[in-house]
Order: sequence, then structure tokens, then C-alpha cells
Amino acid sequence: MRAADPLHVQLLRLLRDEGPASRAELGDRLQMPRPRLLTELERLVGLGLVAEAGLAASRGGRRSTLVELNPDLRFAAVDLGASSIDVEVVNGRLEPVAAYAEVADIRSGPKVILHRVNDLLHKARVDGAYERLNGVGVGVPGPVSFRDGLPVSPPIMPGWDRYPVRELLSREHGCPAVVDNDVNIMAIGERHGGVAHSVDDFLFIKIGTGIGCGIYLSGDVYRGTDGCAGDIGHIQADAGGPTCSCGNTGCLEAVFSGAALAREAGVAARTGTSPALAERLAERGAVSARDVAEAAIEGDVVCIQLIRDGGRRVGQVLAGLVSFTNPSMIVIGGGLAHLGHILLAEIRSVVYRRSLPLATGNLPVVLSELGPRAGVAGAAVLASDVAFGEAS
Repeated sequence: MRAADPLHVQLLRLLRDEGPASRAELGDRLQMPRPRLLTELERLVGLGLVAEAGLAASRGGRRSTLVELNPDLRFAAVDLGASSIDVEVVNGRLEPVAAYAEVADIRSGPKVILHRVNDLLHKARVDGAYERLNGVGVGVPGPVSFRDGLPVSPPIMPGWDRYPVRELLSREHGCPAVVDNDVNIMAIGERHGGVAHSVDDFLFIKIGTGIGCGIYLSGDVYRGTDGCAGDIGHIQADAGGPTCSCGNTGCLEAVFSGAALAREAGVAARTGTSPALAERLAERGAVSARDVAEAAIEGDVVCIQLIRDGGRRVGQVLAGLVSFTNPSMIVIGGGLAHLGHILLAEIRSVVYRRSLPLATGNLPVVLSELGPRAGVAGAAVLASDVAFGEAS
């Protein structure tokens, strides 16, 4: 069920994002002659994408009939993290009707992880969330060939290289599917319903197990020729730094990411330089990035410095991106966004200090508004787009 005509996509997106509208309102918004609009709507009704939705408020004459997206439309949104699976089933307005989240290791391989995704979606169907899916959107934590719908040499995803994720999910659920990397879907989610709503040029920086950048230029995600634009986690930040999962030395995510911060926290705990982390290590047998955040809030000087050091590294890389792309906004998200305003303040400080004043004079650097929902929110947008016939 695809409406490949760009005009259909405009109509469907408008109904998705703005809700039910009269034919007159749609004609005004799309600047389309009424006869043509009626023809297009009739075709969309025939495709099962649009339905009538009662009478509009009176505009002084006969009340017109509202049209809306078919209330039976359902899209599946899947956000695969390094250690988690988040799944939502949403309606045509992208409102969740079912949600599931659980711990999972992406290194278990595609057969195990996708089998679990399918189990969760089938559970949603049994629970009454949908009769059939109209589209599936998936984000994965690694480089993706968006054109082909498969991961390509993902450093932290052994066994996933060129695995036909899109093809298998489409076949399993009998609907179109789309696959993108996790930071792109987070950027799409933030653009659709978060702090970057209606911002046409911005950078979404995901700081978690890895580090990546979703790039919005002129209102669209920029993926690059082969789909790997924004892979800033593998820009060298310290020539003498540790070896990265990609095999190179001193990459940004090797010196500051969830794993890197946990590693540094472990050293601080074992040496006793951080009493707060040493206490947590004694209690739990291990320390994590979240322990660093909690101890920093309590005023632990070493933890505060660890966060500042990481923010400085990220800020140095972002300063170069700001000078190169001149975005309207930078949004910080991902698992380490919970490090909060200590991290944000350091990133801001470095970006504002190292970038040209013309590029930073009106540049907000802010935390994600959607937080952990950014990924599934963006996957839902992509799923609807592919169902509407645009991202095929």
C-alpha cells in the first residue's frame, strides 16, 4: 500500500502532522484547485489511507466534511541500541498504542535480536494494538546503507554486516520497511516532535555507547553518498588515546562514550581518587557512567572533572562542524545526556570559544526534549514515510 505520488505524500504528511482537516483547508494549505484535490483524496480513500471524519465547524455556510488518516493505520517503530530494544506501535498520527522495552545485547547477532523484535510485535498484535502493520521503521547502532536497508561493517555489531534487515522485516510483517542508523532516527524524531521542531538546519549529537551526529540540512536528513555521513565518533580526538572498536587510535568515542567513561570511572574508584566511586565499587562490584553522573551531582570533584573533560573533547569536534555547516541549533541526546548541565555547559563553552562569532552568535546548544523516546519517535516517522511511498 504505497502512494508514490509526491502530492499524495504532501497530503498524507499534512494529515499526519496536523490532524483532521476539511477539503477547503487542505486546498488552502496545499494551494491546490478543488477539483484536483477531490480527485486525489478519492484515490487515497481507495488506497485505504484516508477516511472521512465527521463535519467541520461552520464557516458561515454549509458545513464541510473533515478528512483524516485512516484510524486503522498502524506503524511499528523499533530502536535498537547497543544494550536495549525499544518497540512502539503507533497510529497514523504517530501516537503510541503499545510500547515495549527490554535489555538486549546487540552483539547477540541479527537472528536473535530480530527474532525478539518480531516476538514483541506479534505480542502487540495479540494484545489488540493492530490487525496489520502498514510500515516498519528501524534504527540500528552502526553505519547503514539507507538505499539497501542493511548495516555495513558496524563496529559494535558482529554478525550484522550486510544482513538484510529491511527485507526480512518487510517479509515477516507484509509491509514496507526502512532501516537507518540510530542517530539519524533520533534527529528525525527531534525534528518531528521535539526541541528542533521546524528547525531546518541542525545537528543532533548522540552520546551513548558510541557517538554520532544526525545532520539536518534544508529540512532533510543528510546521509551522504553511501549513508555514513555524521559518523563523528571516529574522528580522531587524541592521537595518543586508546584503540577504538573500529581499529583506529584516539577516536572521539574511544576517549568519551559510555564505555570510555565507565573505564575512567573504574580507575578513579580503584585508586581511591574518587571516594564516591570507590564506595559504589565496594557496594556493587562495578561502576558505570550513571554512577559518575550521580556522584557529580553530589559534588564529587573527580566525577565533575571526568564529565568536563568529555564535554571538552566533544566540544572541540563540534566546533569544527559548526564552522563547516553553520547550523541553527545543536541538540545533545543519547544515554550520556543524563550527565546534564555539567556536560552541556562544557560543550557550549568550547563550541562558543573555538568557533567563529558569526556562526555562534545565534546558536543554541540544548538537550534533547524527547530524551530516550527520540529514537522510536523518529523510526515511526520513517515508517509512515515509507508507507506513504516516499522512502522506498
